[in-house]
Amino acid sequence: MKKLLIALFLFPVTLVVAVPSAKPRLGEAPVRKIVAAMSLEEKAGLLVGTSMEGYAGEGAVTGRTLKTVPGSAGTTRSLESYGIPTTVMADGPAGLRIDPERAGDARTYFCTAFPIGTMLASTWDEAAIERCGAAMGNEVLEYGCDVILGPGMNIHRHPLCGRNFEYYSEDPLLSGKCGAAMVRGIQSQGVGTSVKHFAANNQESMRLQNDARVSQRALREIYLRGFEIAVKEGRPWTVMSSYNRINGPYTQESRELLTTVLHDEWGYEGLVVSDWIGKRNTVAQVHAGNDLMMPGEPAQAREIVEAVRSGRLAEADVDRCVTRVLEYILRTPRFRKQAVSETPDLEAHAAVSRQVAAEGMVLLRNEGAALPLAAGCNLSVFGVNAYDCIAGGTGAGHVNKAYTVDLDEGLCNAGFRLNTRTADLYAKYMSFGEALLAEQNALRYLGEKWFVPETTLTPEFIASRAADSDAAIVALGRNSGEYNDRPTSDFYLTEAERELLESVCSAFHAAGKKVVVVLNIGGVIETMSWKELPDAILLAWQGGLEAGNAMADVLSGRVSPSGRLPMTFPADYSDHPSSKNFPLDYRGRCGDWADDAPERHLRNLGFTCYEEDIWVGYRYFSTHAPEAVSYPFGYGLGYTTFEWTDAAVRRSGTDYAVTLRVTNTGSRAGREVVELYVAAPQGALPKPVRELRAFAKSRELQPGESQALTLRFAAADLASFDERISAFVVDSGRYMAELGRSADDIVQRLPFVAKASERKVHDVLKPQEPLRRLKF
Repeated sequence: MKKLLIALFLFPVTLVVAVPSAKPRLGEAPVRKIVAAMSLEEKAGLLVGTSMEGYAGEGAVTGRTLKTVPGSAGTTRSLESYGIPTTVMADGPAGLRIDPERAGDARTYFCTAFPIGTMLASTWDEAAIERCGAAMGNEVLEYGCDVILGPGMNIHRHPLCGRNFEYYSEDPLLSGKCGAAMVRGIQSQGVGTSVKHFAANNQESMRLQNDARVSQRALREIYLRGFEIAVKEGRPWTVMSSYNRINGPYTQESRELLTTVLHDEWGYEGLVVSDWIGKRNTVAQVHAGNDLMMPGEPAQAREIVEAVRSGRLAEADVDRCVTRVLEYILRTPRFRKQAVSETPDLEAHAAVSRQVAAEGMVLLRNEGAALPLAAGCNLSVFGVNAYDCIAGGTGAGHVNKAYTVDLDEGLCNAGFRLNTRTADLYAKYMSFGEALLAEQNALRYLGEKWFVPETTLTPEFIASRAADSDAAIVALGRNSGEYNDRPTSDFYLTEAERELLESVCSAFHAAGKKVVVVLNIGGVIETMSWKELPDAILLAWQGGLEAGNAMADVLSGRVSPSGRLPMTFPADYSDHPSSKNFPLDYRGRCGDWADDAPERHLRNLGFTCYEEDIWVGYRYFSTHAPEAVSYPFGYGLGYTTFEWTDAAVRRSGTDYAVTLRVTNTGSRAGREVVELYVAAPQGALPKPVRELRAFAKSRELQPGESQALTLRFAAADLASFDERISAFVVDSGRYMAELGRSADDIVQRLPFVAKASERKVHDVLKPQEPLRRLKF
């Protein structure tokens, strides 16, 4: 020992103490190096959201996080040692949903309620939807959020789906184009979207357990096609997987759906996030490519770690998901340290909402030029929804807004005079009704409420109003939302509504005066039995916070209506072939969450057979049951007329272009929608009589003014999906380009020839047992 000490003294040694190197930081080091440096526990934690911490609210979907941005839907986990911040995701499809008030803060944080999805689709105007999206995205940015959970992209398979108002259309092309436009608009502000609910989430009843049993052809042509367009043309930051199952597996656990189709076939490069709280097999989710589990539970991270260590889950699957989460975070305002004003220009955004709402209204009837109404005329306004307007649906689609302009207020703002006796009567009735319902409505949330029921008016009162008014307006309303589908009774007018409509029409027509019905609704209702009673019907949908002003804009003629129906209005809901396989009049919530719920074994609840196959909406009605239609897909009137001339179809490579000239031949300014359908030759697969392949909308044209329009589609768009060879097949032969004002009103037909082609795709998403298909 003594010799050793002498040696050390004579030959000193420098001792080097190893200091751990700093961790790579996001934005400075490549993502792959950060993933390589992370521990398994850190990786697992990053794949699970944090919103259960500080979580408030009743149930999974209606809850909200109180952290970061109060009222937002959830936050992702931060890892400060890697420079990874938390990010914020918030509802919803019709505007940002956050808490409007905060404890100890005198300021308010209201957002703009924009028109609902079906109303946006009714514009048939991608540019208008982009404008709406840009305004919405700006509020996401200025209030400090990173992603808004929308747009909703599911198909209107049946008119009673409770959430149809969030979605666009029964047609996948129109849905996809609208969704892509909304994504582009929102993301132009430097924030992200979440296209949802991927996929086949076409009913609210037992949505957490329902197995959508769908043919591969119907999936490829109808239920996935809109998502494909939105993904390829919009490039959303995130896609939200749905609660339901498709042909057995939950979508959140379906590698065939989330990896094979979404990433491999469509080339999607973004993040897949789960729908909120639909907790599944976490290990299966990660393997499938469901990158982020929201709102997150600590147990989910533990499950990932245990599965990797036991060999049940490859760490490569975890790394792939972590990579996508990090690539998403790199794009967010929070990572960019974007300054947050919390003062978006709500006045400017309200103006956008009003303008787009007016463009989305559909004039269904206008006998004797009842509309527009004469300036300053005296109106008797009937119906409770004229005084309590429905701005939007309930659930995730609800927006905490500062105000809603009701129809009566909008009419006054437009210079009309309201009959004081009618208005005073409704004011008293509404005050009493709202007081009566106050306690029940205090317990409701996310826009849900009991509306004051329609009242019965005496014939004498109505006759007196016919004598001292210039015209009558009758407002009828409907609302719906998450959790439940609409009851069948909601499809029809109530006894009180029908009595009111009949009495008003009878009295006012006897006095030689007009009656206008305004439909303040979120989904399709029955119109066949009463549509000829009034002189005019304006489908005003749910137009957001400026709804009343937008209605008045159209009723007054300040805006000429140019909306077109994005779905069919059938004579009866039962005319839809999907009615044979839809959960009619089911009401429930609790059973939806339980894996062992007895409803899981019941047809149309635990599982739904899509036996109508591709025959959804106008594809069915135009081909098999045109007599069962009250108003066809694509229908809508205006205050002026248009002529179409010089139509021609040309081919350039693999693309086709249909050109025409649209001329305003009427006496008012207006806009025209041109719908391009294609009729295919019948081949080995049965085909609809026509399918929408493109559309265009003119600018506002003054009387006598013309505009040249071009409508484009690709040869590949003509394909049908052949399950036998798992390929999209275009048959050779003579096709017909049909220019129409609706699916049942074809104005011009242009023949063209297409060559045969075949595009193979993966043979995935097969039904687990033979699916019976309805015969027509």
